[in-house]
Order: sequence, then structure tokens, then C-alpha cells
Amino acid sequence: MKTSEDRSFLVLLAVISLAFAWVLWPFSGALLWAILLAIIFAPLYRRTLEALPGKHNLAALFTVVVVIVMVLIPVAIVIASLIDQGGELYQRVQSGEISFAHPLQQLKSALPAWSTSLLDRLGAIDLSYVKERLSNLVVPAGQQLAGHALNIGQVTLEFVASLFVMLYLLFFLLRDGDELNLRIRDALPLRPRHTAEILHAFTLAVRGTIKGIILVALIQGALGGLIFWLLGLTAPLLAGAIMALLSLLPVLGSALVWVPAALYLLVAGSVTKGLILLAFGTFVIGLADNFLRPILVGQSIQMPSYVVLLATLGGLAAFGANGFVIGPLVAAMFLTTWQIYVGSKVQQEVRK
Repeated sequence: MKTSEDRSFLVLLAVISLAFAWVLWPFSGALLWAILLAIIFAPLYRRTLEALPGKHNLAALFTVVVVIVMVLIPVAIVIASLIDQGGELYQRVQSGEISFAHPLQQLKSALPAWSTSLLDRLGAIDLSYVKERLSNLVVPAGQQLAGHALNIGQVTLEFVASLFVMLYLLFFLLRDGDELNLRIRDALPLRPRHTAEILHAFTLAVRGTIKGIILVALIQGALGGLIFWLLGLTAPLLAGAIMALLSLLPVLGSALVWVPAALYLLVAGSVTKGLILLAFGTFVIGLADNFLRPILVGQSIQMPSYVVLLATLGGLAAFGANGFVIGPLVAAMFLTTWQIYVGSKVQQEVRK
């Protein structure tokens, strides 16, 4: 009878938990980012609490203000500028100020006569077709960004509510983080040692995902945007944002942006700018990942680049924009959990 009652209670617990998750689902993004930011900024909260003993509310409030100043405000400025530059780029392509035909014509003129005649016979260089294909890639994206540019500043009530919920939750997650950690440890139906390992691995996975993947991508994007700005190229912020996203791709990554841009400059006659961009991309942007990732990740979980790529793309497909973080985080926890399982199995075999 006791077993039947226990099973009934577990079913009731599962149903109520699912219902509660369904109620919270509209704010799942706010909850996710509140948890992530709480884990990332927990060390700052603890150091602030050491400087203000017993002032838990004040320390948590100070940390939230730091998050607003260091994260939210810069992100809002970047997004607004990104949309503005995207709309500007679209207008310049539409007006003909930026044209792909001229450098392609120069490239064709620079080739030997025998090669150009051969290519013409084979139909390998069709400038009108290439121009049309490039315009078909740029114009739709520019139209979308230009449309968003018209709506910039019109913040929806839903976004404001989610932002408020995130900051509200962040405050309490920072202030009551240790107590919540103990409650989670007690609630999980696992051995205490495994629970401690999984929670510790989750913290490392979050920090490793944010610092080792996203922060490195942002740094590479910032470096790319900086060199575009110094060289006076069009839409440096937009180029930097695209490089940050493409830096998740193994081997090529951000080179998919700066290599074609450098070749464009060389063909268009801006040889000095093209060589500078090639050198900067190769020795600064390209090597930033190799130097920064080990420093930023530290002892956090390591993942092969192909796992990061698949997890990121799968996360984006499954969860939208939040999947940019959820995908690598789930992959990191998957690898960590299996490492714990294999380690426990090896220990049991050694004890036998």
C-alpha cells in the first residue's frame, strides 16, 4: 500500500511540476538568462558581500546594477547600431553605391587573355549572373534590417516584462543562491557525491560555454569590426557581428567574412587595405581563438569544435535565439554526465 501511495505521490509531483513549468514557459528566456547571469556574476557578488558583511540585499543590488551597466546597456546599443548599419548597407546596395560588378570586371581584366577567352567560352564568368546572385543574398537581409530600423525604439510590453522578470530573478538568485543550491542538492534523487559533481559541472559548463565560446566569438567579432572601422570599410559593426557568429564554425569561421572582403579590396585596387586586412585577419583574428580560449575556459569542460558547431546549430533550430547558449550548454552537460558515469563505473570495477 505504501508503494502505491508513493507512486501516486510521484505522479502527482510530476504533473504539478509540468503544470508549473507550463505556467513559467512564457518567461523561460528570462529565467534562463537570470540563471546564467547569476552563475557568471556570482564571484562578483561574493566579493561584494565580503566588502559589505551581512549586506546581502545591497550586494545583490550592486551586482544587478553592474550587469545592467556592463551587459544590458552595451548589448542594446550594439543591437540598435547593428540594425541601423544593416539598413544603411541595404540602401547603398540599392542605390548602386556598392557594386560587385566593378571589382569582378577588374579581376577578369587582370587575367591573361588566353584564360579570359577560355572562361568566356566555358561561361565560367558571367558578371551579370554573379552580380544578381550577390544582390539576391544582400538585398533580402538588408530589407529585413531596414524594416527593423524603422521600428527601433519601439520596445514592446512583452520585452519590458521579460527584462524586468530577468532582473528580478537575478537579484534573488544572487542573494539566495547558496540556499537554493542546498535545496536542489536535497531534492535531486541522486547520491550526494553525484549531485555535487553534476552541480559543479553545470557551473563549469555555464562559465565555459559563456567564456570559452560566446566571449571568444564576441572578441573575434570585435577585432573584425575594429579593423573594418580603421580601414574605413562599410558597416564595420555588421561585419563584426557576422564574424562573431561565424567564429563558431570550425577551421574557417570568421575568415568567411574577412578573406572575401580582403580579396574584394585587392581586386578593387585598394591593395594596401587588402593586405592589411589579410595580415590582421591571419595573425590577430585567426590566432585569437588559440590564445584566448585556454585562458578564458581554464579548467572548464572542453568540447571539440564539431560538437560546438552541431550543438549551436541544433540549439538555434530547437530554441531560437536562446539556443545559441542552450545548445552548447546541453552538449557540455551531456559530455560531463557521461564522464561522471564512466568514472563511477571505473571506480566500482577497481573496488571489486
